[in-house]
Amino acid sequence: MSDSFGCVVLAAGKGTRLKLKDPKPLVPLMGRRLVDYSIESLKKFMDANSSKGAVSLVIGHEKEKVQAHAEESAKKFDVQISFSVQEKQLGTAHALKCYFEQNSDAAGYEYTVIMCADTPLISSDVLIELFSALKKDSLDGVAATFETVDPTGLGRIIRSDKEGFKITEHKDANSEELLIKEVNSGMYIVKTSYILEHLSNIKSENAAGEFYLTDLFQEGSKVKPCLFEDENTFLGVNDLEQLERIEVLLRRRKKIELRNSGVRFIDSRHVYVDEDVQIGEGSTLYPNATLYGNSIIGKDCVLETGVIIKNSEVQDGTTIKAYSSLEESFVGKEAAIGPYARLRPKANIGSYSKIGNFVEIKKSDLKEGVKVSHLSYVGDAEIGEDSNIGCGFITCNYDGAKKHKTIIGKGCFIGSDSQMIAPVTLGDECYVASGSTINQDIPSGGFGIARGRQSTKEGMAKRFIKKK
Repeated sequence: MSDSFGCVVLAAGKGTRLKLKDPKPLVPLMGRRLVDYSIESLKKFMDANSSKGAVSLVIGHEKEKVQAHAEESAKKFDVQISFSVQEKQLGTAHALKCYFEQNSDAAGYEYTVIMCADTPLISSDVLIELFSALKKDSLDGVAATFETVDPTGLGRIIRSDKEGFKITEHKDANSEELLIKEVNSGMYIVKTSYILEHLSNIKSENAAGEFYLTDLFQEGSKVKPCLFEDENTFLGVNDLEQLERIEVLLRRRKKIELRNSGVRFIDSRHVYVDEDVQIGEGSTLYPNATLYGNSIIGKDCVLETGVIIKNSEVQDGTTIKAYSSLEESFVGKEAAIGPYARLRPKANIGSYSKIGNFVEIKKSDLKEGVKVSHLSYVGDAEIGEDSNIGCGFITCNYDGAKKHKTIIGKGCFIGSDSQMIAPVTLGDECYVASGSTINQDIPSGGFGIARGRQSTKEGMAKRFIKKK
């Protein structure tokens, strides 16, 4: 019979010291929100144990916002989720009490896993190790601990020569206890029956006047601290300096993961990749490439210096040249984009296409082999296979009130400095002469020219040339 887990994430905090508009659990971090990391780690932990269970958030400050996001996050990670509300911040034990009082399933799980929403570096591996320590010694509870040079503000671990241990909060510690370097992480796994037996006995007789969850751990009980080597694992987010420090560590971890899967970084110190970005084997990233959100980069791609990609897909063998920007766009295989190109939302670029320097494309579908090489704007358009768009091309898609569509068939040649006044449709294999402004449809095989006739007056230039 597999173990069962009720996983509690303490997410009621406001995060005043962060000075951000978002409630603390929703602080942005590498394309996610802070609480997403806890939900993902708990899901992976339960999967690793082939166990049943659910995640429950104890929420408070801006609870509607936190709940709405966490529900979407639970769908993403495929985990059952519920919520309890802590109206007043009376301590961690009070938060856990709210969980048991408001969640009818809570008492039915064999074990309760407790973690904070502001510790995104705690991975499922840490949870697995912690639970193994509990099972190995048939304990009622374990607490993850670490040693630090500066333990200021953290609960001290008071080990016992006999069974059990206790945690003394910094405000309540005496001078001898303040010298202890082993501290509490706030990450626990405890038998649910043990919690229910002792939770109601926890008092608020301490310097902060709060109900401390740490009081579950006492000398003489079957509980044990589990010491971890890397204190960075348990870093919490309480201010912007800590947030930046954690983001640096998360990005480093992400790049190690990518490098191990065959992604090459020319200088990984100056590449920024969000947590959910996927990059295929054999791809190369140059300095100052930045990849946001849910972007997907295929195999054997090249992202040159200064490339910015947001929530976009780039397929195998494509090169994104220097200082190009892609947002909510799609690029097919073995295409070339840039340098200095901009693909705005709903730009759909076919395989083997070429989008050149200073070209902007928005809400347009370009089929295979299309070339838009220089200084052009394509908006609200469809362009067929193997069409070639000359320099300085513009789709005039906006009439001041509404957007209109330009459709260009396959195999067309559009001369330089031409404009299409939408709505307009060109069939296949059309030819538009340079400098034309097209405002009427052209059938397949048609030739379009729309420009004034040139008039040359010999010797007249001297009337217009100004000399000092």
